[in-house]
Amino acid sequence: MSLPGLNSLPATDHPELLAPRVATALADWAAAAGVAVVEIDPDLADTAAMSAAYDLPLSAGVNCVLVAGKREGEERIAACLVRADTRADVNHTVKRLIDVRKPSFLPMERAVAESQMEYGGITPVGLPDSWRLLLDTRVLDVDVAVIGSGVRRSKLLLPGRLLGELPGAEVVEGLAG
Repeated sequence: MSLPGLNSLPATDHPELLAPRVATALADWAAAAGVAVVEIDPDLADTAAMSAAYDLPLSAGVNCVLVAGKREGEERIAACLVRADTRADVNHTVKRLIDVRKPSFLPMERAVAESQMEYGGITPVGLPDSWRLLLDTRVLDVDVAVIGSGVRRSKLLLPGRLLGELPGAEVVEGLAG
């Protein structure tokens, strides 16, 4: 698994390039052998900046968007994986799936604290088990998906189909528009 101009390494062999929670999750995931890590300039961690700097199509980037809402006093959080050239349908599809009245993006401070990952590097690998993991069907078709590694200084590379094999993953038609 590689991208032009980036030196890819087996992710499980390089925990120093991962958030601790991500390294632990990869060590426990049978499919992790198909996951690579690439070191990047942390200033290029945001999808658009990385795509431009490394000449990658936005369709290769997979964003992890954290959405929260409440129903009957119970908070519900979902991580939504969508291709970077699409947007999560938060106000309709996500709202219906997590069954909340008013969904909103999880505030950055909470997202960082509760995921134990850096902003700009949040990934579906190693998120809290209580959070739902929703994947747009188009994510599965990405040949080399570029996702966060839990830190801003690297990215994970893996076939999009493997994201559907993450523990608890729910593949959803029309999650993104």
